[in-house]
Amino acid sequence: MLRALDSGPRGLTEAEAENRLARYGENLPPGRRTDSWPRRFARGLRDPFTAVLIGLGVISAVLASWGTVCVIAILVTVSCVLRATGEHRAERATAALRRLVAGTATVRRRATAGSPPAAREVPVDQLVPGDVVLLGPGDLVPADLRLLRATGLTVHQAALTGESAPVGKHPAGHDYEDGAAGGGFDRPQLCFQGSSVVSGSGTGVVIATGADTALSGAFAGGRRPGRRLPSPFDRSVNGIAWTLIRFMLLTAPLVLITDALLSGRGLQAVPFAVAVAVGITPEMLPVVVTAVLARGAARLARGGQVIVRRLPALHDLGAVQVLCVDKTGTLTQDQPVFHRAVGPDGRDDPEVLRWAAVNALWTLQLAEPPMPDALDEAVLAAAEDLPGAGGQEEYEGVAALPCGPGRRLATAVVRPAPAPLFDRRHLLVVKGAPEDVLQRCALSPPERERQLARAAELAAQGLRVLAVARAERPARPGPYGPADEHRLEFTGLVALRDAVTPTAADALGALAARGIEVKVLTGDHPGTAARVCRELGLEPGQVVTADRIDALDQGELARLAAGTTVFARCAPEHKARIVAALRDGGRPTGFLGDGVNDLAALSGSDVGICPRDAVDVVREAADVVLTAKDLTALDRAVDAGRRSTGNIAAYLRITLSSNFGNVIAMLAAGLLVPFLPMLPAQVLVQNLCFDAAQLALAFDRPGTGAGSRPALLRPRSLVRFVTGFGLLNAAADLATFGVLALALRSLGGQQGQTAFHSGWFTENLLTQAMVMVLLRSGRAAAGGSRVPGPLRAAVAGLSVLGLLLPVSPLGPVLSMSVLPPLYYGLLAVVLVLYGTGLWLARRRWL
Repeated sequence: MLRALDSGPRGLTEAEAENRLARYGENLPPGRRTDSWPRRFARGLRDPFTAVLIGLGVISAVLASWGTVCVIAILVTVSCVLRATGEHRAERATAALRRLVAGTATVRRRATAGSPPAAREVPVDQLVPGDVVLLGPGDLVPADLRLLRATGLTVHQAALTGESAPVGKHPAGHDYEDGAAGGGFDRPQLCFQGSSVVSGSGTGVVIATGADTALSGAFAGGRRPGRRLPSPFDRSVNGIAWTLIRFMLLTAPLVLITDALLSGRGLQAVPFAVAVAVGITPEMLPVVVTAVLARGAARLARGGQVIVRRLPALHDLGAVQVLCVDKTGTLTQDQPVFHRAVGPDGRDDPEVLRWAAVNALWTLQLAEPPMPDALDEAVLAAAEDLPGAGGQEEYEGVAALPCGPGRRLATAVVRPAPAPLFDRRHLLVVKGAPEDVLQRCALSPPERERQLARAAELAAQGLRVLAVARAERPARPGPYGPADEHRLEFTGLVALRDAVTPTAADALGALAARGIEVKVLTGDHPGTAARVCRELGLEPGQVVTADRIDALDQGELARLAAGTTVFARCAPEHKARIVAALRDGGRPTGFLGDGVNDLAALSGSDVGICPRDAVDVVREAADVVLTAKDLTALDRAVDAGRRSTGNIAAYLRITLSSNFGNVIAMLAAGLLVPFLPMLPAQVLVQNLCFDAAQLALAFDRPGTGAGSRPALLRPRSLVRFVTGFGLLNAAADLATFGVLALALRSLGGQQGQTAFHSGWFTENLLTQAMVMVLLRSGRAAAGGSRVPGPLRAAVAGLSVLGLLLPVSPLGPVLSMSVLPPLYYGLLAVVLVLYGTGLWLARRRWL
């Protein structure tokens, strides 16, 4: 390997390292490129509704309708500014959480070819293939390494594989092969970037840096996290946009034909038809959507618990029906805790824990280097509750034989404390894998098989099992060795379990109450996964392992995944396949994970979520980052997403039903009235008033039941609602035509036209104000909810404008005039009937 890399155990020279740095580039972890604010602004122009508005603006410019052009330009600019600013703030907040994979690494290099090698610290991004790196306890592995030598080296690579237990590494094994950097995490001779040293020491040569490491190869199919599949938000908005575009392409020509041909108004109907097309389009949708999502994301960020990195992800979070979670680091804390100690007779026996603690204490005290093992720490923590601290102070250490490559047990040699004058006997306390310890015990074959079966039974329950044994030996000054570990007296078994995250049970319960189905995808043992699920109140059912997944095609996997709660022994590609199968089944799917092995599934989900201590590349790929360790923050984020979606849906219902009703009324007026029912300028002013008032819907407070189930913008459901309530609105407009005909029968000519325009303008604004109150999302809950201040102000302002604008000095400018008192009396009757019809229809709809 050293020959292939043109290196040696003495390391590279400084000059060669500089040449290789120029050739291979910096050793930077792969991540998402941070977009600038102008780039985010430009991306906002690709929004479907924004594109429709831009198209209408171009048509208006061709027709020299500059008022329409100015209104559209303002709406597009405000929408893109709000969206770009919200996402830019989220990116800056995420950058505050970003940590490097490792700051510096200890490297062996030479000043010149003839100089002696020297160990020194270099920045991780300056590492190059061929560098010789020194590893010690607590170090993060800075690049992919091939070990040259190791002493008791164990690494924690849960971030890569999902395995919560540290794994041993040693130089023995086949040489590194090309292309192995993207996998082969079980190879003992390779250490991968993103893992960390638990105990021992080692020396390795760098075989891959930057984009060539396993960290980069974890992206499924080479797809970077920035390239996402269409999310529920994208699919919903696109569906609604195309529905409206088809409707607009149909109605605008109909209005033009009705007014130009049938009524003989010629080309003067063209600006009116364009104004109608603008009126059909929910111009404020990009603004309202961005404002609603930005407000929800800002509230979460102010709470210091959740950062929404992509604003539409807040809607997607509210739409999620299935949430897939990784176990290690998400539901559990990556550290074992004591579960029980079992004596030879199968009964609980604290003496077993006492002797295990004696072994753990003196092995750690006397071994080189003295780096605590997670299992030893758990045993010592549990022994503190025993009388006299587990009797550890009764003994003092003499020697220790630690674990190592190929050795799965540790022995502590102790003697009573204080040491007797004539030290005649020493006590060997052995702890380790049951198979290895029981093989050295003086047991009959049936008894050994019985104890092995008991250990296997505990392991099947998802526990990590250690066997403990003792033996007395004559004291001697010479060293102890593995030959002394024979004819031991079996003491018992110690079982440990993964410590669950304190808030995980509450979080899972809250998600279940919101109708979200939780599935666990882990690389750990099936028994361990099932036990953790049961502790968290999640019924595991039948656990499916990776070998069964491999035998299924995607359709069969989708059917299996729909009814399975726990998947174990999953590699990154298995997690990605499961998420894709659930997603393809039409159920919005989220994924919560923290390790590189979760990256493919995270990128393939509808919304990717990670905790704050996730590895750097996972934070870069995630849409939502939980900045608090409290997993219940996820429930609050889901609630915020559903409430935001409720406000967006309310805006769409209100706007589109009113617009649809107005279009029907305009078509009818084109046949019934011998003049334009409303001038283009009046249509635009009316739309501008509507739009300004409807922005207040972003501040609505949905009812308490709004977050109880997944919320999704469904085009078909919206079309049904708009059709029904739009016809009701059209009926109110047609009734207004009758009222106007009755109240204005004495007027004629130009005076009658201006009065007609004024009357319909006033009725439109008043009915819109009524609709905003009666169809808002806050009334979704039983009993409704109090109208918030901004919405009350918007409704009041819209009503005042409708009543006073025709009689104000601006009335003549807009070709409107004062109306007779009879009209207002008859209009009040129409509004009461319309409000009653709205209330009854809404009640039936709910």
